[in-house]
Amino acid sequence: MRPVTFAALQFACTWDQDQTLDTAESLVRAAAAQGAQVILPQELFETPYFCSIQHPRFLALAKPIADHPTVERFRTIARELGVVIPVSVYERAGLALFNTTVVLDADGRTAGVYRKSHIPQNPGYEEKYYFSPGDTGFKALDTAYGRLGLGICWDQWFPETARALVLDGAEFLLYPTAIGSEPADPSYDSMSHWQMVMRGHAAANIVPVIASNRIGAETEGATTVTFYGSSFIAGPTGDLIECADRSSAQILTSTFDLDAVRALRTTWGVFRDRRPDLYGSLTTLDGRIAPR
Repeated sequence: MRPVTFAALQFACTWDQDQTLDTAESLVRAAAAQGAQVILPQELFETPYFCSIQHPRFLALAKPIADHPTVERFRTIARELGVVIPVSVYERAGLALFNTTVVLDADGRTAGVYRKSHIPQNPGYEEKYYFSPGDTGFKALDTAYGRLGLGICWDQWFPETARALVLDGAEFLLYPTAIGSEPADPSYDSMSHWQMVMRGHAAANIVPVIASNRIGAETEGATTVTFYGSSFIAGPTGDLIECADRSSAQILTSTFDLDAVRALRTTWGVFRDRRPDLYGSLTTLDGRIAPR
């Protein structure tokens, strides 16, 4: 047996960065006190979701990963508590800007860095203005509590992300997220679709999935996005194990025996029976492959 306890956090973010980071730290500590060993905060949790509009002043929020103050703060906490914490930040790397998560292992060392691959561009989610497409690829990361697979928000809509990570040995998938209302169509509610697609990743790949989203209405200029929370933990057959509400700061926890999950994944045959020789269209944008 190899039981591991996971936690998903959700909370509101403000422009009082010290207060927001204090909130994040208090929730991490509370999750650890509940036995969590892998603790997932939401996407870009240092500040409000500035990507709702395009404005050059927000480009200055990006910082290099080396000696990043938020990363270093949570590095100390990870080491103290003996927990794994993926820390989502806005990264400046030379002239490039990335939506990046630094995975801190239970001893405080960096287990790895992932840069968001799929960059959305919609009203209220103007990310192509702020981020270059990530160049790290989909690589599972070894941590004290198992091999971790990580995607960031928009990555979670792509089954290829989940499959590539599990093929690389990921034993569980984590998705830090910032998603809510659609300013172009306020009547549209994507919450159930959002959960369902990731539950499908859990079921298709037979791994637990943990997703963390923010809460609260955030306004920049004339644009307001109301983030719908609903953070959740799905089991390896896609069952919804834990789910937060739409508006409260919450901690969700659940424990999975990763050895038992691996046994199920192996015996079910979804990886044994793959036919990669037939999947060539997945490597093209238009779905066409050259004749042989």
